[in-house]
Amino acid sequence: LVPLPKDRQAVGCKWVFRIKENADGIVNRFKARLVAKGFHQIAGCDFNETFSPVIKPVTIRLIITLALTNKWDLFQLDVNNAFLNGHLEETIYMQQPQGFESSDKTLVCKLQKALYGLKQAPRQWFDRLKGTLLQLGFVASKCDPSLFVYKDKGHIIYILVYVDDIIITGTSNVVIQQLTTKLHSNFSLKQLGKLDYFLGIEIKSVADGTILLTQSKYIRDLLQKTKMAEAQPISSPMTANCKLTKASSDLFSDPSLYRSVVGALRYTTVTRPELSYAVNKVCQLMANPMDSHWTAVKRILRYLKGSIHHGLHFKAAPSSQPFTIKALYDADWASDPDDRRSTSGAVIYFGPNLVSWWSKKQQIVARSSTEAEYRSLTQVTTEVTWIQTLLVELSVPFQTPEIYCDNQSAVAITHNPVLHSWTKHMEIDIFFVREKVLAKELKVYHIPAIDQWADALTKP
Repeated sequence: LVPLPKDRQAVGCKWVFRIKENADGIVNRFKARLVAKGFHQIAGCDFNETFSPVIKPVTIRLIITLALTNKWDLFQLDVNNAFLNGHLEETIYMQQPQGFESSDKTLVCKLQKALYGLKQAPRQWFDRLKGTLLQLGFVASKCDPSLFVYKDKGHIIYILVYVDDIIITGTSNVVIQQLTTKLHSNFSLKQLGKLDYFLGIEIKSVADGTILLTQSKYIRDLLQKTKMAEAQPISSPMTANCKLTKASSDLFSDPSLYRSVVGALRYTTVTRPELSYAVNKVCQLMANPMDSHWTAVKRILRYLKGSIHHGLHFKAAPSSQPFTIKALYDADWASDPDDRRSTSGAVIYFGPNLVSWWSKKQQIVARSSTEAEYRSLTQVTTEVTWIQTLLVELSVPFQTPEIYCDNQSAVAITHNPVLHSWTKHMEIDIFFVREKVLAKELKVYHIPAIDQWADALTKP
């Protein structure tokens, strides 16, 4: 406790009480945590840099595929009070916490370490953890800074970090235990055993050696929150002729509820790719939601009610050959009734497993269906290139990626400088993809529309 300097302002604090539950809903423990009121902090005085990286979902799915193919065990670690391990670079003063006040009320706390709620706390924790892992011999990935790789005497260990939740896997359980023990000497760790519940995602091992990723508990909690737990299930998340538009006068009475529920639905797409299109559409209407938009959100919830145990299925890839990378993409030209922008959708498979997908509105208006398709192809190529770079960094063998499209004009442009008068305004995208094709780093094929799986991500 120190006197507050005249030119400084003390940050407030409060106690936060929370009930922690297991994946099955059983109470695990009751938590009380002292949290700083970071919104009182002043930029340039109380904090500077705040960005902290977290592991990408695509990286997690790639590593799960590698672990299944190589028959590695997946383990989970949790760091107790992770942010308290961060070292502060700035001098921060905080008000005395309730229940622990000194007799002299004018004194304030001068923080020696980071505290939950401070804007720079996640960054300081990650820097501390990264420094420790580098000392243990790990190397941070250049493609995903939250992926750390350890190689020694023929063994390979991967550590994936999402704030204070850690996944660790590799060729030797003995080496994993040794590294975990060394980490525990620096931080207070909970060894949670085999990976079964991570960031609200349930990882279920199936009898045939495959893995199913679901969000049953998360969805049940969401249905309870929206009072839809007893709703009538429905077979699809959106009607086939649904055209949501901003041009309406039936304003929804509770915009905050709409934004909260739609934000929660965004996270369900982590294991439910079939929801991507419907959720993307309702997300575009958060600024000014209408009653018709809320009806569409409730239909998605009713669909979740009937498919609560559905999820993402992972299985081992053939170990006798390099991994395959296959992508399918599609675009629905000028589909938005408000601004006539197109919708892009894509899926990317690593071996037999779906590792990346999206449904998103394009940023500019396309003048033709070919242009819409080609801009979608550019997005897919960018993601596939990133996956290639990561796999090269991890020394994972893979075949030349293949991309499938149901638009013959888009396929023709990738191989030949055709249709110049229609495409000269998008030359950067064309040359980016064509160089990959000419260098034999990418193969683009045409497929019939009936076989285009990505079509489900571009329309209801």
